[in-house]
Amino acid sequence: MKVSFVGIGLMNGSLSLDLQRLYPNVLLEGISRKETTLDRAMALGLIHQKGTLDSIENADMVFVSIPVEAITKLLPQILDKVGENTLVVDFGSTKTAICEAVATHPKRDQFLAAHPIAGTEFSGPDAAISNLYDGKTMMLCEVAHTRPDLLQRAENLLKELNMVVRHMDPIAHDRHIAYVSHLSHITSFMLGKTVLEKETDEQNIFDMAGSGFASTVRLAKSSPEMWMPIFIQNKDNVLETLNEYISNLNAFKEKLEAEAVEELLADMKDINRIKSILKHK
Repeated sequence: MKVSFVGIGLMNGSLSLDLQRLYPNVLLEGISRKETTLDRAMALGLIHQKGTLDSIENADMVFVSIPVEAITKLLPQILDKVGENTLVVDFGSTKTAICEAVATHPKRDQFLAAHPIAGTEFSGPDAAISNLYDGKTMMLCEVAHTRPDLLQRAENLLKELNMVVRHMDPIAHDRHIAYVSHLSHITSFMLGKTVLEKETDEQNIFDMAGSGFASTVRLAKSSPEMWMPIFIQNKDNVLETLNEYISNLNAFKEKLEAEAVEELLADMKDINRIKSILKHK
C-alpha cells in the first residue's frame, strides 16, 4: 500500500506512525512546499521518500493536512493528478468551503471530507506522536458523494485506528466546531495576550501562574499560520460565537459589579453541569 501525505506535521506525522505500526510494508511519501520539512520528516522516519503532485497517481490514499485556505486551492489539483482508484482525504478543521471547492470536480467521488477531533498545541514533524487518533472522533461529511468502495477503504482504516466515526453536514459541522473548538482557541489566544500585556510590569503574574492558567492558555501555543485561515474561512460562525461569548462576559461583569452573589453562584452552579456532559472525555 502506498500512502501520500500532503503536509507532514502533527496530523499526518502521527498518522504515519500508526500506519507503520498497522501496515509494516506501507510505503509513505511526503509532499511539502518546504524542503526542510521533508528532510526532517525523513530523518524522523515519518516518510520513506519525497514526492510531488505528479507522483501521487499510483497512491492508494492521499491525506491532505495543510492550512484550510491552501486545501481549498490545492485540492482540485490533487484530484486532477490521482489515479482512478486513489482516495483523497482532507483533515481541514472547516468543511463547507473545502467541499464547495470540489463539488463539481469530475473526480469528486474520490474525495472524502474528514476532520479528526484530535491534536495537540504543537506543530511540525517533531510534534508527531503515536496513537494520537486512538479513541478519538472522526467527523465525515458528504459521505454519499464518495465512491462506496473508497469510502469502505477509509472506514476500514478508521476502525483499525480505533476511531469513533460521526457523519455531519459540512454547514452544521462548521457551525458546531466554531463553539467547541474555534472559540476555545480565540479565548486562549486572548487570555495569553491579556497576561502578556501585563508581563513587563507584573512578572508576578507568571510567577503565580498555576495549572489552571497553563491549561487555559495551552491552545495559545498553537500555530497562528494554521489557525488564522480557519478563523477567516469560518468567519460568520466564529463571529456569532464571539458575540454570544462577549455577551456572557459582560453579563458576568455586570453581576460582579453589582455584587449579585446569589445570581453569580446560581450561574456557576448551572454551568457546572458541563462536568457530566464531558465526563466521558
